[in-house]
Amino acid sequence: VYHANYVVWFEVGRVELLRSIGLPYKQLEAEGILIAVAEVNARYKRPARYDDEIAVRTTVKQVRGSIIRIGYQVVRVGDEELLCEGETVHVVIDREFKRASLPEAYAARMAGE
Repeated sequence: VYHANYVVWFEVGRVELLRSIGLPYKQLEAEGILIAVAEVNARYKRPARYDDEIAVRTTVKQVRGSIIRIGYQVVRVGDEELLCEGETVHVVIDREFKRASLPEAYAARMAGE
C-alpha cells in the first residue's frame, strides 16, 4: 500500500473520532471553529498489503489552548499487528485564519472528560 495512504487513514480516524464524541467537523466549521493540520508524523512498522482489512485506533493525546495532538495506530484486523503509528498536531483557527481556542466544553469532551 502506498505510504501516503496512511495519512489519509489518519484523517478518516480523526473525523470518526470527533464524530463519535459529538463534535463532527461540519458542526465545528458551522460554528467558525477550524482545525488546521500543522504537523504530521508517521512511523511505519510493517507493510499493509492490498486487501488487508485495517483498523485505525485514534486518540486525543493533548488539548492545550489552541493546540490539539492526536495519536494513531494502524493495525491489521485479525492479528492486530501494528503497521504504522503516528501523530498529528493541529491548530485551532477562526474563519479569518487567526489562532483561536476551543470552547471549554469542546476541549473537555476531546480530553475525555
